[in-house]
Amino acid sequence: MTTDQAYAEVERLTRRRARNFAYGIMVLPREKRRAIAAIYAFARRVDDVADGELPVEEKRLQLEQLRAALPSPGGDAMSIALADARSRFPIPDRALHALVDGGLQDLDETRYAHFEELRDYCTKVAGAVGVACVAVYGSDDVERAETLGIALQLINIIRDVREDWELGRVYLPQDELASFGVTEDDIADGRATDAWRALLTFQAERARVYLQDGLGLLGSLDGRSALCVSTFAGLYRATLERIEARGFDVFDGPPHLSALTKLRIVGEGLRR
Repeated sequence: MTTDQAYAEVERLTRRRARNFAYGIMVLPREKRRAIAAIYAFARRVDDVADGELPVEEKRLQLEQLRAALPSPGGDAMSIALADARSRFPIPDRALHALVDGGLQDLDETRYAHFEELRDYCTKVAGAVGVACVAVYGSDDVERAETLGIALQLINIIRDVREDWELGRVYLPQDELASFGVTEDDIADGRATDAWRALLTFQAERARVYLQDGLGLLGSLDGRSALCVSTFAGLYRATLERIEARGFDVFDGPPHLSALTKLRIVGEGLRR
């Protein structure tokens, strides 16, 4: 497989599996777009292993094999594309290793006692994506890139409550569930009670604080990279607004943004 073929495959994967992500990176120059798609493909591989149906020990083995293979290109499209991207951009080892650590954590941890624990997890599975990507964008503002990644993950947690429950996971902090009077039976039964809406309103406001802080990254980016990041943020913000408009009833699945809505958000970024 040639490098061009490998990049074509990871870009197809990104369009198929991460449509919001694909709308953001489409505004980047070719070399940066392909590198970001390679990073996404690696993160997607980690998620697919951690969320798959293999026995836990087989998942653990595959994740450690992904980590061990990072220094050298493998034979599949993701490995070839990521190795080439890392030869062109200073994508740090620690960010990719953190993604594997997050996948391994999902095998062992299904509940989080308080937000500090959850934030540590989000730093691994999403903050690390921000750190990897900011090396491609060309900024050294690693702190805000990590914060932005955490913000997007917090929105994912709100969006994916039902899906995560079906995987046996509750990411909402246990002390906050108790504080707002929400039980795991409420999640299991899909009850969007007043207490549930109050809890999710609290979660949404925290996500917005992280999002606003993370968007400080834009000031250190070139125009097209800034447009890419603002598009991601706009799509996630729109998703959160849709969830709020539904009274935080996320139990029937996440809201879907139309292609027209996504293009409108890209256009708003262009106008800015």
